[in-house]
Amino acid sequence: MKISANIHSAYNQHEVQVETNGASKSVTIAPKATGYGSSVNGGEMLLLALATCFCNDIYREAAKRNMAVTGVEVECTADFGADGEPGKNFQYKAKITSDAPEADIAALLRHTDQIAEIHTTLRQGATVTLV
Repeated sequence: MKISANIHSAYNQHEVQVETNGASKSVTIAPKATGYGSSVNGGEMLLLALATCFCNDIYREAAKRNMAVTGVEVECTADFGADGEPGKNFQYKAKITSDAPEADIAALLRHTDQIAEIHTTLRQGATVTLV
């Protein structure tokens, strides 16, 4: 699966496109109050990526188990310091709404935590290269 993200930014303009295997989608993000850049920062987007990944993967993995899930809530937090410092203390919690037994819900949470792709990518460390 090939995934990409593109931003075109100018004064009072911030256009975002994401693409997976050739399927492109627009994401609406307003520019900063100054008119330049994104009103949503990279740390927020990173935490959103973690939350979105886990949410989507819960539904995917529940379907594999024939488990009905009617709702998912995910909250991610992290600490960021001065400019250029990496984030730390990444944590998240999730709540699943389902009629399944509590033990099955707990097992689904643990399993999904181990296979969620964005979580796994960050845990293993990713090489990021300017080309």
